[in-house]
Amino acid sequence: MTSTPPTAESEGGTVSGTWTGGLRRAWMSKLPPEKLLPDRQPAYVASWIYVFGVATLAAFLVILVSGLVLAFAGPTWYHTSSLGLFTNSMHFWSVQLFFVFMVVHLWGKFWMAAWRGRRAMTWITGVVAFLASIGTAFTGYLVQTNFDSQWISFEAKDGLNAVGIGAFFNVANLGQMLLLHACLLPLVVGVIAVWHVLLVRRRGVVPPIDAVDPAVSTAPPVVDAVPEARP
Repeated sequence: MTSTPPTAESEGGTVSGTWTGGLRRAWMSKLPPEKLLPDRQPAYVASWIYVFGVATLAAFLVILVSGLVLAFAGPTWYHTSSLGLFTNSMHFWSVQLFFVFMVVHLWGKFWMAAWRGRRAMTWITGVVAFLASIGTAFTGYLVQTNFDSQWISFEAKDGLNAVGIGAFFNVANLGQMLLLHACLLPLVVGVIAVWHVLLVRRRGVVPPIDAVDPAVSTAPPVVDAVPEARP
C-alpha cells in the first residue's frame, strides 16, 4: 500500500512556496468568493444610476457577438443580404447605446466622486476604457467598405499626417484598420473592462456622497486618555 508523500502545507502547517500557491493565496486575500460573487448589495444600489454600468457591459457583449458575425460573413453579405443588413444595423446601434450608457455611467460616477474609498484605480480604468472605445469606434467607421468609410479615412489621413503619425497609423489601409478594429482594440477594451469589474468587486460599489461607505472603516478615532490630576 502506497501513501501520498506529505506536502509542504501539511507538515506543521507550513505554507507552500510554489508560485501557484502564492498566486492562489494572493487572489483569495484580495478577492475572496464572497466579494467576487456577492449575493447581497447595499440598498442604494437600487438607484437607476447604478444600472448604466451593467447596461454598458450588456451593449459591449452585443457588439462583440454581432461584430464576430460580420467579420466571418464578410462585407458582401452585410451589404446585400437582408439578414446581413439587420446584423450590421444591430452592431451599429449597439455601439451607439454603448457610448450613451458609458457616458451616463462616467458622468454619474464623476458627480458621485467615485474615486473615494481607495477607488482611484477603478475610476482610472473606466476612463481608459472610454478612451480605448473611442479608438475602436473610429476604426469601425473605417472598415465599413463603403463611400462613407472612404471619405472618413482620407479626411482622417490628412489630419494624422499633419501631426506626424500617418506613417505608423495608416487609416487608408483597410487590412490594418480591420486588424485593429476586430482583434487588437476590442481585446484591449475587454481586458480593461474585466479589470474594472474586478476592482469594483474588490472595493465594492461606490456609495452616494452622503451614505456610509462600507469599504472605509467607520470606527471612531482613538482619543488619548488624559491622565487624572493627582493632588
